[in-house]
Amino acid sequence: MKPVKRALIGLNLVLVLGYTLYYVRAKETILADGHRLLFELAPVDPRSLIQGDYMQLDYAVSRQARRQLNERKTGYVVVTDSAGLARYVRVQSAPEPRAADEYLVNFTVDDWGLNVGAGDYFFQEGLADTFARARYGELRLDGDGNTLLTGLYDGERRRLGRQ
Repeated sequence: MKPVKRALIGLNLVLVLGYTLYYVRAKETILADGHRLLFELAPVDPRSLIQGDYMQLDYAVSRQARRQLNERKTGYVVVTDSAGLARYVRVQSAPEPRAADEYLVNFTVDDWGLNVGAGDYFFQEGLADTFARARYGELRLDGDGNTLLTGLYDGERRRLGRQ
């Protein structure tokens, strides 16, 4: 193999590994330091024959934000923390203005709707009845509006699945 090819392969490998490490570190930071909020879910069928058992997630704040979108494809949903539950406030295109007690959630709009967090939650086969009781998704939020889904909860705010 020529030295130039070897160098390009090595550079590409370093770039891919560097990006992967950066992405994992960002998610670990959200997991460790992110503000924990429960987002109300809409009931969705938790089964797929091809993918196994999973729940397709739709959040109440997404449904509320859809009504205010116009032609916007990206932006922020602003929520407040009401005793650990996310409460919809408004949609805005920039991170500012916002009050001290408001949190940003990045959103994107695609063919499937408005996305504010993970759209699917996969779980162990045979636990569909357990996860069918899900009423809340726990999202961790960082200061920039990035989210990380960390679990599903029932109506009494008990974590479902692994404890």
